[in-house]
Amino acid sequence: MTLRLRTSARTVAISAALFTALVAFTTAPVAAQPLALDTVEFFSPAVDRTMKYNIVLPRGSDESTQRYPVLYLLHGLTQNYTAWGLSNGTPFYAGLYDDLIVVMPDAGNSWYVNWTAEASGQKNNWEDHIITDVINHVDWNFRTIARREGRAITGLSMGGYGAVTLGLRHPEMFISIGSTSGALEHARQIASRMRGESAPPQAPQLTAAEQAEREAQRRRPNPVIGIDGFSSQIERTPDGQEFPTAEAADTYDPFKIIATLDNDVLPHIYLDCGTEDRLIAGARELASILMERDVPFDYMQMGGGHNAAYWIQSLGRITAVQYEVMQRALGQRPSGQRRTSSN
Repeated sequence: MTLRLRTSARTVAISAALFTALVAFTTAPVAAQPLALDTVEFFSPAVDRTMKYNIVLPRGSDESTQRYPVLYLLHGLTQNYTAWGLSNGTPFYAGLYDDLIVVMPDAGNSWYVNWTAEASGQKNNWEDHIITDVINHVDWNFRTIARREGRAITGLSMGGYGAVTLGLRHPEMFISIGSTSGALEHARQIASRMRGESAPPQAPQLTAAEQAEREAQRRRPNPVIGIDGFSSQIERTPDGQEFPTAEAADTYDPFKIIATLDNDVLPHIYLDCGTEDRLIAGARELASILMERDVPFDYMQMGGGHNAAYWIQSLGRITAVQYEVMQRALGQRPSGQRRTSSN
C-alpha cells in the first residue's frame, strides 16, 4: 500500500499524473530499451586513489550539443558502483527519458563521511570524494547542467543516509535529495553510544570456523569491482576513525543539520521505505519534521523489506520524482519520452 501525505505546500507523495506516466512507460507494449552502462576510471585526490563510477548517458548524446541534468545514485554498505546498474534497473529507468544522465559512484564502506587518516596515511575523505572529485569529473567530462537546478542525489540504505546528509551539508549543490530505505539515524546512534546514552550493538556469536570464513570472505577481492587495492571488503572499509567525538557525529546527523537550515535554502527531499524494513522509523521521523515545518517533500511507503526486490520498484519512483523536480527548477516541462517499437 502506498501512503500519501499532503502538506499545504504540495503533495507529499508521487503525484497521480507522474505515477500514471511511469505506469504507462513500464506497461506499454513497446518499449524503452535499456541504455548502455559505461564505466569511468579517474583519480580522486580526496582519497588518493584511482576510483570508478558507472554512468548512463541519453541516447544520441554523442552527437548532441545539449546539456543534461544529472541524478547521482549512492550505493549501500558492502555494495559498490555496480549495484544500481546490475541489480536495480538503472539503465531501464534512465531509458524512459531523453535528457537525463545518471551517475553511480563508489565510496566503499565509508558512510560518505570524511574519516581521519589511517595509520598508513591513506586518505579517506569520502564526502569530498563525492562532492568535489566525482561531481567535478562528471561536469568536466560530460555535457551536464553544472549548477544546483540540474543536479539531484539519492541513495539506498547507507547511500540514503549519505545522499540526505551530503545534500543537507551542501544544499547549494542539489535541487533534490533523497533516500530509499535509508539508515538516516546512523550518526545519531553513534553519537548516542559515544555519550554513553545507549549500548553498542551486539556482535553475532560465531564459532572459530565461522569467524575464519567471514574473514576470508572479507579479504577476497570482488572481480566485478576491479579497483586495485579497493576490491575486497577489508580494503573498502576505512581503517581510520569515522567520528572522533560525539560532536563530530552531530555534524553528520541529518536530524540536527536540518534544524539549522531555513526552509528557503532546503533542497526538495524525497523519502521512501518498505513497511517491513526496520529503518522505516527514521524515514517516518524525518517526514514528520518536514510536515511540521511545512517543507515541500515527497514521502512514499509500500510493502517490502530491505532488499533488491523493493529497490527495483522504488528506483522508478525516485527517478520520476527527482527528474520532475529538476525539470521544473530549470523552467522546463517534464517530458519523459515514450518510444514505439520498430518491428
